[in-house]
Amino acid sequence: MKKIILISCFIAFWASAQSQYIAEVLEYKPAPGQLINESPWGVASSATSIVGGVTGTLTLGAWGGYVVFRFDEPVQNHPENPFGVDFTIFGNTLPDWSEPGVVWVMDDENNNGEPDDTWYQLAGSDYYFSNTKKNHEVTYTNPQQATSANVPYTDSDGLSGYIYSNSTHTQPYYPLAENFPNIPEESYTLSGTRIFPEVDSTTFMTKVYKRAFGYADNQLRGTEPWTTPDNPYTNEKENAGADGFDISWAVDANGNYVELDEVHFIKVQNGILAHGGWLGEISTEICGAARVIPNAAISGREKIIALRDLPSIIHRHTVQLEALAFDRGRLMEGAQLAWNVDMDGASINQDGLLQLTQSGTLTVTAALASNPEISATATTTIDLGSGIAENTALQLDVFPNPAADEINVHATNGQLQIFNARGQLVQSVRPGKQPIGISHLPKGLYILHLRENNAVRTAKLIKK
Repeated sequence: MKKIILISCFIAFWASAQSQYIAEVLEYKPAPGQLINESPWGVASSATSIVGGVTGTLTLGAWGGYVVFRFDEPVQNHPENPFGVDFTIFGNTLPDWSEPGVVWVMDDENNNGEPDDTWYQLAGSDYYFSNTKKNHEVTYTNPQQATSANVPYTDSDGLSGYIYSNSTHTQPYYPLAENFPNIPEESYTLSGTRIFPEVDSTTFMTKVYKRAFGYADNQLRGTEPWTTPDNPYTNEKENAGADGFDISWAVDANGNYVELDEVHFIKVQNGILAHGGWLGEISTEICGAARVIPNAAISGREKIIALRDLPSIIHRHTVQLEALAFDRGRLMEGAQLAWNVDMDGASINQDGLLQLTQSGTLTVTAALASNPEISATATTTIDLGSGIAENTALQLDVFPNPAADEINVHATNGQLQIFNARGQLVQSVRPGKQPIGISHLPKGLYILHLRENNAVRTAKLIKK
C-alpha cells in the first residue's frame, strides 16, 4: 500500500510540474528563413518540441512567422505573481543578439476551446515608438527553386526586398508543401506589428540589442526553477531568465489597455524584418514557455525607461531622440524626462532633439525626472566628417540617379559606403570600372560616402 501511495504522489507531482509548460501547439505558420524545411528547427514536427518543457527547437522564420499554443489551464492574471509576470517564454537569445518576437494573448470568450476570438497584443517597450508599424503586411513569393535561393517579398508600404540565402543552409527557404500544406505554394501574406531595432553591422558579429521589455527571444536564460521569472524592468538575471509577460500589458486594436483576468491562447510572432549579415535573417526562436507560480514575497522595481535605439554611427548634425516611461509595463503618459549627454559639441533640447557639432563617442541618457535612478542609456559614434560631408566641393557624382539596378561612380579607389535613411550601413564596396549592383536594396533614399585619401565625398541616391 505504501508503494502505491508513493507512486500516486509521484504521478501527481509530475502531472503538476508538466501543467506549468505548454500543453499543445495549435498552429505553426513560419515565414521563409534559413532554418525552414530543415530539422530540428523548421519542420512541422519542430512545433511539438516546445511542448512540456523549455528546451525545444522552433524557428518562426523571417518577419510575421508565428506559433499559437496553450497550456492545459488558463493563464491567470494573478495579483501575487512575481513582478506581475504571468508567464515566461524561453528563446535562443545570445549576448547582443536579440531576435524579438511580438506576443499576443486571447481569452476563450465563446468557450469553444478554439483560438477564434480576439487577439490582444501585449504592448512591449517598442509598441509606442513612432517608427513601429501596426497592421503591417508582408507578402513572400516562392522562388520555385529546388535548392536555396533568395526569397522575394513586398510589404504594405510598397517596399520590396529579399530573405537572403546563404551557403550554410542549402535547402529551399520558402515553406514547402510537404512540411506546411496549409501555406500556399505560390505566395502568402503575413500581417502583424513590425518594430525597428537598430541592426549594428559595423563589426564582424552583427548586433541587435535587447528590447527594454515585452518581447520573446529577447533575454538570456537563467537557472531553474523555470516557473520563477526575472524582473522584466531591470537588467539583472535573478531567476529563470528568459522573457516574462504580464497579461496587464494587453491592448486592443486602438492601443487602449484592456483588463483580462485570464487568457487561454498565446501567439508569438517575429516582429523584425532585417538581415543579420552572415548570421542570416533575424528570426525569432522559441524553446518553450512556463506559467508562473504565484509568490507575493518576490518583488522589485516596477518602473523602466525605454530609449529608442540610436544608429551605431551618426553622420547627421541633428537626430530626433525618443524615450518612454513605463510603470509595471504600462505607459506613463505625460511623464517628464531628463536628458543628458557626455560629449562636448552635443546638446539636447526640451523636445528631445539631439544637436551635434563635432565627431566623437557619445552616450545619451534619458531619466525619469521625478526619479533619476530610473534611466536608460545608449552609446553611439558621431562621424560628421569634420565638415566634409557638407562641403559642396566634395560631392560624389553618381549616375544614373534615380537608379533601379546598378549605379556608376566617378572613382576607382577608396571605399564606398551606402547608408539607408535611418543611418544604417547597408552596403560597402570598393569602386572600380564596373557598375555597382543595388537591385537588392529596398526603394528609398540612400546616402553614399566615398572615403579616399583622408577625405569623404558624399551623394544622395534615390533607389526606385
